[in-house]
Amino acid sequence: MKFRAKIVDTACLNHFTRISNMIAKLAKTCTLRISPEKLNFILLDKVANGGVSMWCELEQENFFSEFQMEGISAENNEIYVELVSENLSRALKTTQNARALKIKLTNKHFPCLTVSVELFSVSSSSRIVTHDIPIKVIPRKLWKDLQEPTVPDSDVSIYLPVLKTMKSVVEKMKNISNHLVIEANLNGELNLKIETELVCVTTHFKDLGSPQLVSDSASQGRNVEQMAEVCIDIKKLLQFLAGQQVNPTKALCNIVNNRIVHFDLLLEDVSLQYFIPALS
Repeated sequence: MKFRAKIVDTACLNHFTRISNMIAKLAKTCTLRISPEKLNFILLDKVANGGVSMWCELEQENFFSEFQMEGISAENNEIYVELVSENLSRALKTTQNARALKIKLTNKHFPCLTVSVELFSVSSSSRIVTHDIPIKVIPRKLWKDLQEPTVPDSDVSIYLPVLKTMKSVVEKMKNISNHLVIEANLNGELNLKIETELVCVTTHFKDLGSPQLVSDSASQGRNVEQMAEVCIDIKKLLQFLAGQQVNPTKALCNIVNNRIVHFDLLLEDVSLQYFIPALS
C-alpha cells in the first residue's frame, strides 16, 4: 500500500483544515478511506446501540495538486485506516501561512500518517514541521462494515434554518432536558421541542421549504401539514451542530418517523451525511 498527496493552494489548504477540525468535533476516532478519486471520513456506530453515523466525502482533485495511491491490490484499490481525529486536526493547525502540505503513509516502527508542513521562512531555506500520526490499518475482511450508509425513505425532507441559530436554541434547551423532539412537515415548518414534567418548550421555524414537494411525486398525496417526528439525544444533536465551521451551501434534514434523523450537508465541494437514531 502506498499513499502520498500534496496541497499547495492556500484556499484548498484552509478548507481541508476546516474539514479536519469539523471531523474532530464530530468523531473521536474515525476511519479514513483513500481511493483514487475520493477521501472519506467515516464513523459507523451501530444505530441499534444508539450510535450516530457519519459519512464525509471529498473529491481529491478539488484539494490536492499531487495525489498518488496504491491500494492492497488492483481489484481492491483502496486503503482503510483508523485514526484519532484530533491528532490530524492538531497537526493541521500548523498550516496557517504554510507554503505546502504533504501527507503520506509511512512505517516508523508502527504505521503512520505522516503530515509534513512546509512553512515560509525569512531566509531562502524553508522550515518543515512533521507530525507522525499513529494509525491502524483495517484489513480487507472488515471493509464491508464501512460502506456508505443506505438512506431510508424519509417521511419528511426539509431545508434546515441557519445552523448557528439552531445551535444557540439547542444549547439553551440542553439545560432543561436530555431529550429533544424534532418534528417537521412538507409545508416548510420545523419544530424543536422539549417536554419535562415541569415545562414544555417549542421553537418554531417556518417557510424553510421542502425539496420533496418538487421532486417526490409520492409525497403529492401526503397532507403537507402532517408532522413527522423523532425523539433524539440532545447532546448528539448539539455535537453535530457544534462541529459545523461554516454555514453549508445546502443543509437538509430527513426524518423517518420515530426511527432516525438524517442530516445531509454540502459544504462547498464536500458532502457530509450524519445520522442520529431515535431514542428507544
